[in-house]
Amino acid sequence: MEFEPSDELKALQDSLARWLAQHYTFATRRELMAGGAGHSEEAWATYAGMGLLALPLPADDGGLGGAWSDFCALAGTLGTAMVLEPVLPTLVAADALGAAGSAPQRSRWLPAVAEGRAKLAWAHGEPGARFARTKVATRAVREGAGWRLDGTKNVVVGAPQADALVVSARVSGADDAADGLALFVVDRKDVRLKSYVQHDGRRAAEVQLAGVAVGADALLGDPGAAVRVIEQALDRGAAAACSEAVGVMQAINAATLDYLKTRKQFGVTIGSFQALQHRMADMVVAEEQARAMALLAAVRCDAAPAAERSRTVAAAKAYVGQQARFVGQEAIQLHGGMGITDELAVSHLFKRLTLLTMAFGDTDHHFARFSASLLAAPVQSPA
Repeated sequence: MEFEPSDELKALQDSLARWLAQHYTFATRRELMAGGAGHSEEAWATYAGMGLLALPLPADDGGLGGAWSDFCALAGTLGTAMVLEPVLPTLVAADALGAAGSAPQRSRWLPAVAEGRAKLAWAHGEPGARFARTKVATRAVREGAGWRLDGTKNVVVGAPQADALVVSARVSGADDAADGLALFVVDRKDVRLKSYVQHDGRRAAEVQLAGVAVGADALLGDPGAAVRVIEQALDRGAAAACSEAVGVMQAINAATLDYLKTRKQFGVTIGSFQALQHRMADMVVAEEQARAMALLAAVRCDAAPAAERSRTVAAAKAYVGQQARFVGQEAIQLHGGMGITDELAVSHLFKRLTLLTMAFGDTDHHFARFSASLLAAPVQSPA
């Protein structure tokens, strides 16, 4: 198993990190948060120009044919700057579209995503589902040659900026059945959005599908057989969220260490106090341990069997969530009252960490998934 990134990926990471350091400063980010769009089109065009948006997409569909673990590495770099652009929602939705869509559907959307001409959003979670992966009450009913969609999707990150949404809906069965699920590409103009700003500054929305009529070409794959694609999209999204969280932890540790080196009390820098040095060391250890788990999850998303991939991602998401909470809380404590002010980056980093721990399933949810996978695994007889 190869854990070392290629020279090309390292070069792309370095280029992205340099651009973010020069053009996506904390002050710039605060201005974007206060703006109407809530993101930077210049940054989006830069990501496309660098090949970031094309990296995990198939080469036959205008992408670069990279692995999902390659994108996860770059997600960590994006995390250090807490970017506001909907990169992860777009690529999770594009991954599902690429896995389930027909050749015409892929050729319509994936080159546009790769070139930065289209943004997508992943609309799967619903009110009351509590991260249950196959609990989908949104219904899709045949209507003439097309379909009619009725239901509600909540916390759809990036929906206000998206050109289209990849929406899960049920064509048959009970609301929590594993079979009977389908995916549709729905134009954003055809749905009603209740948009809002999340605590970390990103834009999200509640999506109302009230009798939305879509054509037959909106259906991705066979109706009722989308569970495999949905599971893969959720696992890959969770793995990328882990990598992004590690990038945020890296930034929050750097900011905290800098504060300890400059803040003075009793005539000396507080970083000279041994107790605070130990706490800072524990934060760095937590970051490195989280990085190892995030890397394992990212690699498993590329080639591992579905059961192994899902189990590893659940373990990683639960563990990274624990470490993210520890690092974030320690950073706030070491900054004192300043840590919760809007003027310091550490408060924004902590908010992004908190929301990343809930993206694609929170810590408790993934602990339960990991436990269930262990109980379901066959017992190995001692040799």
